[in-house]
Amino acid sequence: MNRRDRIRAVVLCAGLLSLSSVAAADTIVLKNGRRISAMSVVEEGDKVKYLTSAGELSLPKSIVDHIEKGGAVAGAPGSDAANLAIAPPETQPSGGGASGEIERAAVHDGSIDREYIARLESEARSGTEQATFRAAIGRHAASLFEFSKGDLDHALSDERTALIYAPSEPALLMGVAYIYLKRSEYKQALDYLERAKRFAPDNPDIPKLAGWAYYGLSKMDQAVAEWKRALALKPDRELQAALEKAQRDKSEEENYKENESSHFTLKYSGAAEPALARDVLRSLEMHFSTIESALNYSPPDSIGVILYTQDAFADITRAPGWAGALNDGRIRVPVQGLASVDQELSRVLKHELTHSFIQQKTHGHAPTWVQEGLAQWMEGQRSGENAAALAQIYTDGHAVSLSRLESSWMGLSGDGARYAYAWALANIEYIVETDGMGDIERILDRIGAGMATEAAVKEVLHSDYNDLMQSTAEYLRKTYGR
Repeated sequence: MNRRDRIRAVVLCAGLLSLSSVAAADTIVLKNGRRISAMSVVEEGDKVKYLTSAGELSLPKSIVDHIEKGGAVAGAPGSDAANLAIAPPETQPSGGGASGEIERAAVHDGSIDREYIARLESEARSGTEQATFRAAIGRHAASLFEFSKGDLDHALSDERTALIYAPSEPALLMGVAYIYLKRSEYKQALDYLERAKRFAPDNPDIPKLAGWAYYGLSKMDQAVAEWKRALALKPDRELQAALEKAQRDKSEEENYKENESSHFTLKYSGAAEPALARDVLRSLEMHFSTIESALNYSPPDSIGVILYTQDAFADITRAPGWAGALNDGRIRVPVQGLASVDQELSRVLKHELTHSFIQQKTHGHAPTWVQEGLAQWMEGQRSGENAAALAQIYTDGHAVSLSRLESSWMGLSGDGARYAYAWALANIEYIVETDGMGDIERILDRIGAGMATEAAVKEVLHSDYNDLMQSTAEYLRKTYGR
């Protein structure tokens, strides 16, 4: 079997088999508290055996506390602090039954009744407390509806307008803060939460959301303090899980050194050289300018970066063996043994930084294939040696649809991940090489406005997923064919 056929065999096997393993991982929980995500965990004698992308591994049963079957692998690449399991706060303003009546009149039959809301706002000009409250509820109802549709821009606009009519209403203040959090705009969220705290000091949702904002800003001390306060006010299972994650980060980073630049806050283990930390920041700032220009976007807040030893990276991120770095709102990179930024580390930094841009530009709505395809493109990867195999798989009718590559890939095997990355890159490469980066920018803008990805692709490219896959296969044959 020649090299091209071997590539095709790996990709075909991944496409047909490995994608079925998404979110099907088991978790081995050790007695020291460490959790290991793996496939096909079995107990044999005094051993616990499990499969990873590196092959079959085993552990002594004596160090295993228990095995959790069928869980998802945590920490998807390109995910963000907005993907923490934080539910929306209770945003029912005061007013009881009157609020419900206004909300039903403002949104009905699957749409917003803007004429009704306009009448409420006209009545609010009378200046009576009841009239202004009714106008606030009308706008709030519109915001909730738009948020449910993924339209964060209009949801934010309506919720902020509601606050004009009821500036001291905690539910509305928290509503604005929550939308900012979903947009990864953490400093803005904190401004509104501080205001909400003045009017409702004992509301547990306020420190819950504040902790989320501080987590997104890489301020672990404040995140832990806020979440502990929220739990003291009200028990909360999802918040307990978030707190434990933040405490792991805080414990690991307590003795880390810090550095910063215009757009980054960096923490690094004492095992890393200060010169390496400075070099990383220089490299990141250079990549920031390149990506900013390509996507016509600049993230509003400083981006957190953590440099780990290899062991600390594995323990903290719990990423699968094939993940060489991780971006969960902070860029996490193992740098053990390096004294400066080499070509490989520079490539990894640019890849992960691209995730930060995409995540914030789309408010966390970009699917994995867009995230990973564009991150590879920006770092300089091209389809090259995988092109012929991918094109042939499409011709044979075995290509996996882009719709199946939208969700997390963290449950994939190593071969499955290679297939997914190759196909994602190929589609992004086709789009950029055909009509330029402007089309990518327009697709991301539409995704950020709440449009489904396939609908965004169709509006910009006039092609659905099937058309895009066919065009990509034809591009690969024409560009890289024999």
